[in-house]
Amino acid sequence: MNLPVIFDLALGLVFTYLILSLLASEIQELIATVLQWRAEHLKRSVEIFLAGDVEDSEKPHVIELANSIYSHPLVKNINQEAKGFLAKLPRRLTWGIGSLYRSVKTARPGGDKDETIFGEKKVSGPSYIPSDIFATTLMESLQLPTLVQTLTQSRIEKFKNDQLKKIQEVVDELKSQTKNDEAFFPFVNSISDQFDETRCDFNQIVENFQNQKANLNTSVTRLGESLDRYIEVFQTDMPKQDLFEKALRKIKFIKKDIFADIEQAILLGGLRPNINEVVETIRRGSGVYNELKEAVKDKDSATNEGIRNVVKTIDLIDKLPKSVVENITLLAKRAQSRIQTTEEGIHTLQKEIERTFDSSMERASGVYKRNAKGVAIMLGLSLAIIFNADAFHMISRLSKDSALRETIANNAGNILFINPNNQAIANPNSEGEPDKSATLDRIRDQADRALDNVALPIGWSDVNLDQQLAWTSKKNESFPFLKILTMLPGWILSGIAISMGAPFWFDLLGKFVNVRNAGKRPASSSRREDDETGNR
Repeated sequence: MNLPVIFDLALGLVFTYLILSLLASEIQELIATVLQWRAEHLKRSVEIFLAGDVEDSEKPHVIELANSIYSHPLVKNINQEAKGFLAKLPRRLTWGIGSLYRSVKTARPGGDKDETIFGEKKVSGPSYIPSDIFATTLMESLQLPTLVQTLTQSRIEKFKNDQLKKIQEVVDELKSQTKNDEAFFPFVNSISDQFDETRCDFNQIVENFQNQKANLNTSVTRLGESLDRYIEVFQTDMPKQDLFEKALRKIKFIKKDIFADIEQAILLGGLRPNINEVVETIRRGSGVYNELKEAVKDKDSATNEGIRNVVKTIDLIDKLPKSVVENITLLAKRAQSRIQTTEEGIHTLQKEIERTFDSSMERASGVYKRNAKGVAIMLGLSLAIIFNADAFHMISRLSKDSALRETIANNAGNILFINPNNQAIANPNSEGEPDKSATLDRIRDQADRALDNVALPIGWSDVNLDQQLAWTSKKNESFPFLKILTMLPGWILSGIAISMGAPFWFDLLGKFVNVRNAGKRPASSSRREDDETGNR
């Protein structure tokens, strides 16, 4: 057997496996779509990400948190669905088949018997979630920004009361020292009334912050400005007595000690929780968690929507498994070294969640590809048996039948487009890169045309069975079932080859055709017309 014959034989095998791989790819894609393997795998990957490991991902509260993420409007918007009865009909069919497939599986922990993997008895889910949407959804599901706001509101309330208490002590001391001197009564009553106004001013400033009408820096600055106004009134009509000057110095010291540096006041007052404290809000039993519960304990949750949300979040926190909290705590520690303020911390924590989610999804994608490869091997072996694609028989047929080799070799080139350099290429996209989806579509179209002129050395025809088993349907003999065992190695080899996928065989076919062709393949008339139109 000379080299050209070996080359054409290999080309015939590559062409045959390309055709079968295309069919296998179509079947596998159909199965994956109907059974929603990608969406189901993504949901389980999200649960593993939240829990930190596979074992904890099956805990009911991890699944409950994942379901709450899938119920978020941002995630729901990803899973677009068709509108109209006719448009929805194919989707409803696939949903029904997928639901039937999942109904025979073990019930999910924490859900009723009708609960689906996508939660809330939903029949479908997204096959892809962008990392920024997932991070935002997780933060909002855990209500971390709301918890920080509530914690800061509680602390600024305490901060306000502490400063008012200090000033109140000065005023009360002054009242006690002048209670027997009626000459000072007008001034003492005046500064007492003015202090009541300052108290009201402090309360209004804190209320504005709690209603998110002002940020933390602005609110603390306004508290200092309100105290400045009180000091100005105090010293305007103050009697020239050491007693009053001493009281004034105490109030000025309070102002200078607390409000001279706003950032320092915020830091000393613990008004802006650091990123570790933010995460501690979801650690059941921690000091910050207890502080948060205390902050909302006496609030009227029936009329305060913000407090109601926090109470609901605390209920969720009480159900969070330890693995979820530890996973988020680890992400927070990574972010801690790169932040200066709580606002930066929340943003950095979100970015850290995004990066970790991307890494986790890359690993999940690898797992899915390995699982898909296993399915592809089983599907390839099935097709090899169904189409009797015995690798050794195909080699024997191609080596003996020169007409068959020549026909396959000639038609194999029709699947490819050859450029002036005699290189097999795909349709380029706008950036000059091969468009893979367009390539596969073209392969299918060209393969359909090529198969009209080619009889592949596969199938259960009498010709093949006669050569493989020395048996045909015309013989008055029973089918030699035991002889089929001799075909198993060829089927297994073909099954593995089919599982390699159409892109692999297409690229290999391009290399073979590129080497085999001695010159540039003439373009068809329709191809030339398309090129000329594109050039114009």
